[in-house]
Amino acid sequence: MASWIGLAVRFVVSALVLMFIGFLLPGFEIAGFTNALIAAVAIAIIGYVVEALLGRRVSPQSRGLVGFLTAAVVIYVAQFLVATMRVTIIGALLASAIIGLLDAVVPTELR
Repeated sequence: MASWIGLAVRFVVSALVLMFIGFLLPGFEIAGFTNALIAAVAIAIIGYVVEALLGRRVSPQSRGLVGFLTAAVVIYVAQFLVATMRVTIIGALLASAIIGLLDAVVPTELR
């Protein structure tokens, strides 16, 4: 039960971060909390698939250039699954950088 609560909290926090990034960055737009929550789930699923196909070295937690670029591509692709999400390539790169910085300060990986 606790793992489900932790997972729900993680998605809510991710949605809030996406809304903050949408407010902060040009080239990154998302409309409303529900859509941000859907985007957080879509990003998690796409990230999981990419990591399963290419291995852990491409995950954002690796904190390398490959992980950074992979996270940007995942964010960019997510806009095609979430109707109210619009992201430019520059917006995806900036969002990936901000999320990487936030993840360095407040890790989001469940342990």
